[in-house]
Amino acid sequence: MKQVADKILQYHRTLDPLGVELVAVSKFHPAEMIRSAYDAGQRIFGESRVQELLAKIPLLPSDIKWHFIGHLQTNKVRQIIGKTSLIESVDSERLLNLIDSESLRAGVVTRVLLQIHVAQEETKSGFSPEEFIDFFTNRRFENLKATHICGVMGMASNTDDTDRVAADFNAIATLRQRALEAAPDLRGFDTVSMGMSGDFPLAIKNGATLVRIGTDIFGEREY
Repeated sequence: MKQVADKILQYHRTLDPLGVELVAVSKFHPAEMIRSAYDAGQRIFGESRVQELLAKIPLLPSDIKWHFIGHLQTNKVRQIIGKTSLIESVDSERLLNLIDSESLRAGVVTRVLLQIHVAQEETKSGFSPEEFIDFFTNRRFENLKATHICGVMGMASNTDDTDRVAADFNAIATLRQRALEAAPDLRGFDTVSMGMSGDFPLAIKNGATLVRIGTDIFGEREY
């Protein structure tokens, strides 16, 4: 557990002066490990399965900010509304509208990021760049009643080609800027979540404000 605490302190020393926030990706790791990270000062944790998140919440301090970072199935949306600080992985307009209607029903405002797909792999989900820009150009965000879009999230291609990875990160950050140009009245649209254990320095160099680190903090996942 000391290794987890040491890693948290190390990341904060690196990221805090840059104004970059750390999401400690705690999915598949037990509550005790999360508690060690919490005791070292970490407050934002990332989970990717609804049932796992719901099981952990009552076991841990109430001031933790839970980020949902996995693919959110539409039939699980109602269960998660009101339980997160941020849903990072909104990968379709249909999902966004469902989150909005369920948030309205529950009487809460849900903060989200729109996930953009720029990577080479077809397996990664998200808005295509064209869909993303169309959404803002045609101002469909104005239809939302109980959802605040706080920015964007994305992943780079899974490759050792650092030029390609950097280009992917640059594309994600640039799309956020293009959305602001299309809709300059957007407020609080300032989060760029990208970068993981293996590539976060490149992500920061290309505009990340939030990085998602799991393996390097907690070790290999316990599936």
